[in-house]
Amino acid sequence: MQPQPPSILQNIIATKQREIVAATAQMSFHDLEQQAQAASPVRDFAASLRQDGVRVIAEIKQASPSKGIICQNFDPVQAAQGYANAGAACLSVLTDREYFKGADEYLQQARAACDLPALRKDFMIAPYQIVQSRALGADCVLLIMACLSDAQAAELYALALELGMSVLIECHDAAEVERALRLPAHRQTVYGINNRNLHTFVTDLATTERLRTLFAPEQLLVTESGIHSAADVARMLAHGINGFLIGEQFMKTDDAGATLAQLLNDVSQ
Repeated sequence: MQPQPPSILQNIIATKQREIVAATAQMSFHDLEQQAQAASPVRDFAASLRQDGVRVIAEIKQASPSKGIICQNFDPVQAAQGYANAGAACLSVLTDREYFKGADEYLQQARAACDLPALRKDFMIAPYQIVQSRALGADCVLLIMACLSDAQAAELYALALELGMSVLIECHDAAEVERALRLPAHRQTVYGINNRNLHTFVTDLATTERLRTLFAPEQLLVTESGIHSAADVARMLAHGINGFLIGEQFMKTDDAGATLAQLLNDVSQ
């Protein structure tokens, strides 16, 4: 039997491990902690999602492994301001360079351009990245259960909460939900159901419908990937989900903010 080639996710994790070694050589963990303490105060990401109505985490993303370049005229400041004006609840900003053409400075620029809380969208595998996220001004970090052991998830989760950030814990199957729910619940905890299979990058909204039943009604849930229309939003609302992480659908248009405004308008009709 031929060995399976590494998945996109495995390649990304290997890249992250190299990046962390390089970053640590540039700045010690101790110095990074001091930067994090001096960062601008945390904006409450989870509280913004708890408000009534359709709550959109609007994503600032230039490219992806599955689609290549999504946004030709990429401007994180313009996107952030457009999203804020259109009624986004929060921002999500890609900082992964190699696979998503993101950058740490995009997070800083986007967050400075508006008052919305911002998620650092990257692949977190080490405490260094969590502290680095706060130093960059992130209000929330992403923990992808598919990337982490239970021990890693627990360590990174506790550290992020200690730094005052919200945590978006992403799952894409029942086993990952079960693992996520073993982490002690906190008011800053947000659970994300990713409709995209992280090994094949195929999306299916039925993933959220299936996994939603594993969560208690009071738990804060967001559906991620594959939301393209008001009909998709309505389908999720019917299953008690009012949090949405949407990026590609906005970023592929000439005016991401206007596209969000149109979606919210269509949903309200």
